[in-house]
Amino acid sequence: MIDLGLEGKIALVTGGNNPYGIGAAIARSFASQGARAFIHYYRQNIDMPIDKIDNSKSTECGLPLFFEQQRKTADEVVKDIRENGGQADSWEYNLADPENISELFDRAEKLFGTVDILVNNAADYMADTFLPDIDLKDEEALWEGGPLKTTVNAETHDLHFAVNSRAVALSMGEFAKRLIKRNKSWGRIINISADCAWGCPGEISYRASKYALESYSRSAAAELGPLGITVNVVSPGPIQTGYIAPEEEKVLIPEIPLRRVGKPEDIADAVLFFASEQADWITGQLLFVHGGHRMALGR
Repeated sequence: MIDLGLEGKIALVTGGNNPYGIGAAIARSFASQGARAFIHYYRQNIDMPIDKIDNSKSTECGLPLFFEQQRKTADEVVKDIRENGGQADSWEYNLADPENISELFDRAEKLFGTVDILVNNAADYMADTFLPDIDLKDEEALWEGGPLKTTVNAETHDLHFAVNSRAVALSMGEFAKRLIKRNKSWGRIINISADCAWGCPGEISYRASKYALESYSRSAAAELGPLGITVNVVSPGPIQTGYIAPEEEKVLIPEIPLRRVGKPEDIADAVLFFASEQADWITGQLLFVHGGHRMALGR
C-alpha cells in the first residue's frame, strides 16, 4: 500500500455539505488517510419553479434530490467520517462575503491547527446566456432540459465570480500568509474547476468564473512554489452528485469514452494524489477527470 504522507495533515475543504457531492467525497478520502478534515459549507436556498418538478421522485437522482442535498448542513458528512474512525468538523460561511475567509481559517485552526491542505471546491451556479429574455419564455421546456436559464446580468455575473473565483483567490492568499507566518515550507492547494471552462453556451458565467479560477491557480503556482506550496487544478466532467436524472445519464454515456458518468470518488482520488508526497514535484497543472468527455482530438 502506498503511503500518501497525509497522516496528521489538516485539510480545509469548501463546499462539503452534499453527502452525494464532490466536497464530501474529498473530505471522506482525506479522513481515510489519517488527515483531519475541516468542512466548509453554505446552505443554498435555490429558487426553482416547484410546480414544474415532480417531488414524488425526490429519492431518484435529478434536480429535486440535488436541491434537497444542497440545503443540508454538513452534519451528515461529519458523522459518517467520525463513525469510520476519522476526524472531522464543519462550519457554515458564505464565501461571497470576503470577511468570512479569514474567519473560516481561524475556525479551522482553533479546532485542528494550521491548515496544510486547501481544497477550493465550493461553487455557485445559475445557468445564464447571452440570448435575450424574449427567447427564454418557455420555462417548462427549459426545465425539461436542465436548470432555468436567464439572460446574463450583473447578478448572474457577480453570483459566480464572488464565490467561484474571488473567494478562491482570497483563500489562497490567506492560506499562504498563514504558512509564511508560521515558517512552514509545505502546503498543498487543489482547486476544482469544470471541463469546458474555456466556454460553454447556456452556462456562460459559471464557466467563465471557473476559467478565472484556473488562471489564478497558475499564477499562484508560480508565486508560491518557492515557499514549498504546490497549486493544481482538477477539472471534473459529468459527475453524479445527485443532479443527473436517469434519462439524462443515458444520453451522456455514449459521449464518454469510458462509458459511465463520474463518481465523486473519482475526483477525490485525483485530489488525494495532488495532495500526496508522490506529487511533490507537480504544480501548476490542470488535470481533466472526465472519462474522456470533451476530449480534444486532432483531425
